[in-house]
Amino acid sequence: MAIKKIYILAIESSCDDTSAAVLCNTKVLSNVVATQEIHKKYGGVVPELASRAHQQNIVPVVHQALAEANIDKKQLSAIAFTRGPGLMGSLLVGASFAKSLSLGLSIPLIEVNHMEAHILAHFIDDEGMTAPTFPFLGMTISGGHTQIVRVNNYFDMKVLGETLDDAVGEAFDKSAKLIGLPYPGGPLVDKNAQLGNPRAFDFPKPKVEGLNFSFSGLKTSILYFVQRETKKNPDFVAENITDICASVQFTILEILMDKLKLAVKQTGIEQVAIGGGVAANSGIRARLKDAEETLGWKTYIPKFQYCTDNAAMIGIVGYLKFQEKQFTDQRVGAKARYAIGS
Repeated sequence: MAIKKIYILAIESSCDDTSAAVLCNTKVLSNVVATQEIHKKYGGVVPELASRAHQQNIVPVVHQALAEANIDKKQLSAIAFTRGPGLMGSLLVGASFAKSLSLGLSIPLIEVNHMEAHILAHFIDDEGMTAPTFPFLGMTISGGHTQIVRVNNYFDMKVLGETLDDAVGEAFDKSAKLIGLPYPGGPLVDKNAQLGNPRAFDFPKPKVEGLNFSFSGLKTSILYFVQRETKKNPDFVAENITDICASVQFTILEILMDKLKLAVKQTGIEQVAIGGGVAANSGIRARLKDAEETLGWKTYIPKFQYCTDNAAMIGIVGYLKFQEKQFTDQRVGAKARYAIGS
């Protein structure tokens, strides 16, 4: 018997990327992302400008996603959208568009938690990707979030630990800013780190109980380090940029890996899946692969295009919810704070 084809149009607008994707069951037919360049000159995302850019981008991005998938909107089975968490102004653009389109096409509307989507992106059917089996540990590392989650099934997740202040992506970007690298600085830290000595400089690891994280103290220690060394030598940063980046990245990755090891020890679960923009970092990917050999873990790392904010990950959750008939109605609103499991 032929498998019924379910077409999901997914919309993601939680921060500064406008994205639309079309999935046929678990396969991605298109995944279009419009990145907003305007924030670079401000050194970070400006919420009002992000919201305006989403309004400009959403219609052409959806049109392109449908065109690349080679389907008509009348073939769609449902619309999935990011309800939260994220920037309220940005979320409202995607939510309003999704609600209007589902109403106009008389098809179901599906709300998606952005954080759950980062974890469930592993279930996209794409060449070279394998999905973890339940239960597994999901670690979401991005510009706005750092969490370790126990995943019992698609719709049963429990947050075991999260950041108490800055997210890991913020730690990368703010550290980059302190040493004069432009926004977004995380990828530049990673690029420079590959050429430097990770043990050239010592930075303290914060002492935080349990599985929670903290990165604000690290940021402060880097600030004082740069101020102290540049007072002695004004060219210190320029002369040592690769070693500084390597040492900063090494410290951040040590913090992440220490917490992951503790989570594995406490739960007995040795399957670890990562997601979020920082999952594109070459260092964390290498450390996780190393953990397979040295610690006996089974690790899952998504393709780069499914790490950063994208609509395909919203679409896979939309498909899984469609199977369970987990639909929402037109009264649904965006949620800037939206905890996993709520």
